[in-house]
Amino acid sequence: MDSISLSESESGVSDWELDEGLPQIGDLFIQKYLQGRAALIEQEKQSRSDAAFRSSLSPMAAEACAIVARIRAEERRTVWTNEYEDDLAKEGKGAESSVFPGMMFSLARERMETTKLWQIIRKMPKGALLHAHMDAMIDVEWLIEEALGTDGMCMKAGQALQSSEARQEVAIAFQYAKSLPSSAASIWSKEYQNWQLVSMKSAAESFPQQGRAGFKAWLRDRCTITSQDSLEHHLGLHEIWQKFALCFPILNSLIFYEPIFRASIRYMLSELIIDGIRWVDFRLAFHFEYRKSGCGDPEDGYEEMFRVFGEEVKSFQNSDQGNGFWGCRFIWTTLRSFGKRNIIGSMKDCISAKQAHPDLIAGFDLVGQEDMGRPLADLTPELFWFRKRCVEERLEIPFFFHAGECLGDGDETDENLFDAILLGTRRIGHGFSLYKHPLLIEQVKAKTILIESCPISNEVLRLTSSVLSHPLPALLARGVPCSLSNDDPAILGHSKNGLTHDFWQALQGWENLGLEGIGSLAENSVRYAAFAPDQTTQEWVRDIKNGLSGHGIRASRMHEWRTEWNSFCEWIVMEFAADYGSDVD
Repeated sequence: MDSISLSESESGVSDWELDEGLPQIGDLFIQKYLQGRAALIEQEKQSRSDAAFRSSLSPMAAEACAIVARIRAEERRTVWTNEYEDDLAKEGKGAESSVFPGMMFSLARERMETTKLWQIIRKMPKGALLHAHMDAMIDVEWLIEEALGTDGMCMKAGQALQSSEARQEVAIAFQYAKSLPSSAASIWSKEYQNWQLVSMKSAAESFPQQGRAGFKAWLRDRCTITSQDSLEHHLGLHEIWQKFALCFPILNSLIFYEPIFRASIRYMLSELIIDGIRWVDFRLAFHFEYRKSGCGDPEDGYEEMFRVFGEEVKSFQNSDQGNGFWGCRFIWTTLRSFGKRNIIGSMKDCISAKQAHPDLIAGFDLVGQEDMGRPLADLTPELFWFRKRCVEERLEIPFFFHAGECLGDGDETDENLFDAILLGTRRIGHGFSLYKHPLLIEQVKAKTILIESCPISNEVLRLTSSVLSHPLPALLARGVPCSLSNDDPAILGHSKNGLTHDFWQALQGWENLGLEGIGSLAENSVRYAAFAPDQTTQEWVRDIKNGLSGHGIRASRMHEWRTEWNSFCEWIVMEFAADYGSDVD
């Protein structure tokens, strides 16, 4: 070790620093600079969308947030290590990538679920789930097992699945049938006749590679974005969306048979309540066949589906586990790629469903890849027709548009954000490209529009390489109200249908957020949920602005959430203060 002069060892200032006249951190003008720096940082934080929530924290909640910050810092040092990076490389995963908190979700998921932060965020009250496509919410492995155990479930394919290429590319579907031809050929043989129904159980047992276990693994991969798919960002947005879109018809054919549908609702709601979710605004594209129990022919319309859904939700709410679950509604969606006739037909069906089930239909949206579908500007004739019909029928069916789920800047897809705001959307799904539009940011704030942000979905579908490069922090810093959602967890690889993965990624990935920041996002979800009864635009905006000080169901549920939040913060302090409290060195 180099020798240290007496003056350096005593004062901490080396002789060469004195000789050079180097200013010291304790000098008055340096201290004034640092004070000005701290003031500037604090001034910017006051414009954040979560500033009011932070200032309202109780002493107990503030201590809980400080404890979580210490745990987060410790896990950044001890969990995301070179040893873990070596393990990934040995497994052939991410061999060319460094390990870091906020790394690509598919590589980080198993590791994150072992952390103290996961344990904490799993228990957090998360309020409402505002952006979730219901047919992509059912755990795929559970769904396959449920279908295999359901009498009469069959499968069919557009051609024989005798080769590995055919098994990956040919269209497949599932449905119930009362009986089958006795001489039907195996779906895995060249003798199979296109679209002929065969027993799902028999097909699984005779699967060419490892029988039933191989069948389940193959079908899971047909219904999900695999880990490898999510890592291949160089293949681009359109390629992953093609795979993504093909998952939905298969899942729909499995889910929407009454016995499986009922079981799916019960399973899904039980998972959500365990994850701290009390309300869900489901999106669902009503372009699937629904079959009653024991019926091979599909229903004409969705009246029976709504009846079953309502029964199961009420049954869950009346159960011990579902006590305290507020409920759920549907945002009716149609595909933006459809032509005028199909879209108008879907709008008519939406209006009829609203008249029959006013408490179940919350709004209207258009879904599908924005870059490949019709932009909102092209859809304005249909949208104005819909709004006019709603007025004539005295119905309140507001818009909750997907917009800005794209990489473009100034193209017609990016400009969906302009139309969504002009058309009066109450929330914006994704809003990924909003950060590029300073005027629209101010419009969103002025009109009290919330951004339903889905970080993991945006990563897996190749809008961003990891949560660290996601634009949500830019929106939060500019005061834009936002919430976190999981979008399509069954397809995207979450393995659970709750919000803990997205909350964890945000907390560990973004330094400025903290527990108080994700607490604000959760409170926003309750503030902006589409609770029944319906509200006019004026009533909606008034309730959102009033928040906790308002009256009615929204204010009441915000108070309920606050009570849960304070209890959660108390649990953190009781559980972790001994090791991470403010009085621990």
